[in-house]
Amino acid sequence: MKKAPAARKVAVAPKKATARLKGTAPAKTVVHPPGDESRTALVRRARRINRELAEVFPYAHPELDFENPFQLVVATVLSAQTTDLRVNQTTPSLFAKYPTPEDLAAANPEEVEEILRPCGFFRAKTKSVIGLSKALVEDFGGEVPGRLEDLVKLPGVGRKTAFVVLGNAFGRPGITVDTHFQRLVRRWQWTGETDPDKIEAAVGALFPKSDWTDLSHHVIWHGRRICHARKPACGACPIAPLCPAYGEGETDPEKAKKLLKYEKGGFPGQRLKPPQAYLDAGGKPAPPLGAG
Repeated sequence: MKKAPAARKVAVAPKKATARLKGTAPAKTVVHPPGDESRTALVRRARRINRELAEVFPYAHPELDFENPFQLVVATVLSAQTTDLRVNQTTPSLFAKYPTPEDLAAANPEEVEEILRPCGFFRAKTKSVIGLSKALVEDFGGEVPGRLEDLVKLPGVGRKTAFVVLGNAFGRPGITVDTHFQRLVRRWQWTGETDPDKIEAAVGALFPKSDWTDLSHHVIWHGRRICHARKPACGACPIAPLCPAYGEGETDPEKAKKLLKYEKGGFPGQRLKPPQAYLDAGGKPAPPLGAG
């Protein structure tokens, strides 16, 4: 008789993650890789992940400081290849000197470059924000348009930036496919696509349109705080039972807890002026530029 093949070892994940965040050892359950997952099962798993993350981050919000659509579109353009924190530390000086599109459109580029220097790529970013301000003045009467097809015509504004503005300044649903979002939806096997536009379409098809903006916040917050690029905190992850990539990072609960960048652990957020709900949950505002 032939010897039966050895059973393949399957990753084991904690059953419920909220216990892990409090430091108690949770029960164990098997995570089945969803290689043969049906479309219906994928939709259910994806939506459950979003619900779980909404419980962990009920105060998730855009992490760029802004008071109006103009400030948000400029800040989002400036956030390319730098952190939201650095943008938030830089824009107070920019908007104090150039509060409207008309002001920024007429600005001396050298003066704007000096303000934007901390953001990196300051010459290119200066060209973009002055260019988009001129376009707003000349083509849209100094107002930020509320349509995708108009926003993407502005210098420096692509679909990602446009959806940030539409979702958070106009309340129109959109999916923000940044680097965190791309990484996590592939880890979760929601899609195997690598092109941002195709990722947007594939993930958007799993959720009602009304969920898209909050979904983006939940995924991005999880990527920044728990599911890091190089060493995800698998052993302290609230959605570990639903994740086919469980085990790529640290699975020991105590070691994983040390990897968390979590506001309830005293870490400041990205915004200098965060929403009150975030402060009420124990989050701290970020320090201004040059502070400690």
